[in-house]
Amino acid sequence: MMDPVLSIRKLNVAYKHRQVVHDVHVDLPRNQVTAIIGPSGCGKTTLLRSLCRLAELGDGVRVWGQVFFNGQDIYAPSVDVTEIRRKIGLLAQRPFPLPMSIYENVAYGPRLYGVRDREKLDEIVECQLRAAGLWEEVRHRLQEPAHALSVGQQQRLCLARGLAVEPEVLLCDEISSALDPISARRLEDRLVELKDGYSIVLVTHVLRQARHLAEYVLFMYLGEIVEHGPAEEIFCNPKEEKTRAYIAGEFY
Repeated sequence: MMDPVLSIRKLNVAYKHRQVVHDVHVDLPRNQVTAIIGPSGCGKTTLLRSLCRLAELGDGVRVWGQVFFNGQDIYAPSVDVTEIRRKIGLLAQRPFPLPMSIYENVAYGPRLYGVRDREKLDEIVECQLRAAGLWEEVRHRLQEPAHALSVGQQQRLCLARGLAVEPEVLLCDEISSALDPISARRLEDRLVELKDGYSIVLVTHVLRQARHLAEYVLFMYLGEIVEHGPAEEIFCNPKEEKTRAYIAGEFY
């Protein structure tokens, strides 16, 4: 019996007059890596962003349906949206470090939520840079500007910044697409190490990455969930013809 961290019920998203996510109804497991796969333009990123209430920020976007996080509908009128976005963090496709030092990038979120003690901030910064696999590379450079880091390092810094506010869910949107293979593998290794403490939902167009990381898989096509289940079942014995054709590389 699955213990879901997110339960999506009849979720729909439309951009003005064009609907891009159709009646998604699925549970996402806790403390596992879930990969959302499918061809370009099928609604993967829109679905991901709707899980932390970021999709609705687009011009003319409408979202309807329900997403239950630990039993609470995040689209209920009484919900604190800021708190939802703290507990369900998004790591974007390209890194966007804040225009400040490496240290202050990680300390920014805790400061925002009331942490003022310098020793506590030092502890948080070191802990999350270690979790992101970046501490040994930057420990003597913490006061340098974040933009001085390589792109791969910046992405791991953004991961550390996201972890610093203590989320329960990490949403990852094509997070290695802008990275070289070595940097991408380092980031993947971090996700493998983090999954015991976080529930991770990963959008990727790289099937190798999904096979390597995911324990659960959703296959999307034209805004709908065609098939979902344990990764081994989806990759080795898909039930739907569209899933089989996509995994076989017959369309992208």
